[in-house]
This record gives sequence, C-alpha cells and structure tokens, in this order.
Amino acid sequence: MTTPQTAQPPRLSFKAQMHRAREDAIVEAASRLLCEKGFETMTVDEVAAAVGIAKASLYKHFAGKDDLCAAAMAHGMQQLQAFVQALEPALPAPAKLQALLRWQLQWQLGHEVALWLAPRHSALAQALRSCDAYQQAQQALRSTLVGWIEAAQAAGQLRTDLPAEALLCALLARTAEPMVALLRECGAYGEEQVIDWAVQTCLDGLRPR
Repeated sequence: MTTPQTAQPPRLSFKAQMHRAREDAIVEAASRLLCEKGFETMTVDEVAAAVGIAKASLYKHFAGKDDLCAAAMAHGMQQLQAFVQALEPALPAPAKLQALLRWQLQWQLGHEVALWLAPRHSALAQALRSCDAYQQAQQALRSTLVGWIEAAQAAGQLRTDLPAEALLCALLARTAEPMVALLRECGAYGEEQVIDWAVQTCLDGLRPR
C-alpha cells in the first residue's frame, strides 16, 4: 500500500522571499525601537533608517506607525507563545504560571509597552484589535493559560472562589503595572530581586486561603 505524500507548501519565489526578509527586518527594527523609545516617541523614519531603506519602501509593507507597531507586538506575542509551548508538559500548572509571569515581567522591564495590555483607547490598542497575527496568538495563549489555571484550581493549588478568567486577569494586570519598573529605578534592588517580589506578591494572593 502506497503511503500518501504530505502536501508541501508552495515554494516562494525569490522576489517573495526578499519581500518577506525585508518585512521581518522591519518588524525586528520596530520591536527594538519600541523597546528603546516607546510607542509615542518612535517614528517611522527611525525604523526605515534602522533597516536602511527609504520610508516609501517601508510603506509598501505597513500602512503606518500603528500597523507597524502592531506587527512588532504580534512578534512579541509569538515569542511568548513559543516560550509557553517549550515548557516541560509535566511541570505542575502553578510552576508554568510562575514561569509565564517571570517571562512577561522581564519583557515589561525591557519594553515601554505592555505586551498584553496596551492603553484601551490608544491608537496602538485599535491597531492591535485589527492585527490578526496578534489576536490569534493572544487567543491561543489565553485558552492555554485558562486551562493551566483550571487544572491548578482542581488540584487545590489556586483559589476556587474566583473564576479562572478573573485569576488570569490578575496575572496579566501584574505584567502591566509599574511596580517592577519603579523598584528597579529606585536603584536599591537588582532586576531578579524585583521580579521575584512581583511574582511572590501576585501568586500569593491567588493561592487558597
């Protein structure tokens, strides 16, 4: 019996490969500048200069700054998705949640924009709502995280008097609040210590009473 062959995706033309490579370079540059300068301060001109292309060439890939930053945020969300998928499946759910929280706190310390919670009425938030790559990665992650929380609740490791979605929102809110940045900026504490405290104060409040 002949084994059916798995259909291979069509090979991209050289022109399409170059287009994708340039787009990837643009997103990488936008991600770096978003980290360094924040959404309000970075400009399309700076991104184009960082890639070494004319601004007109950049506009062949992205309609403007909002779409460009949404693509950079989608790239970050996909990095988080890859981190979550690489976690050891046998890890207890609370350990996975702790690893997730630490990763996002480290992201927060290195970026001017929270990965999950852009200001609700900002231009960036509107662009993120229209960015399919960002929304798809976010929804897949949300489903995974709710599953972890429900497993921890069933094992008596997290509070059961609140729904899993409420506990998830508490975790995500910690990744957007200024606590870690404020503690680091006071100069008295190291980054790892600050992250440890943020993880402890968040997860302690989610454990059963």
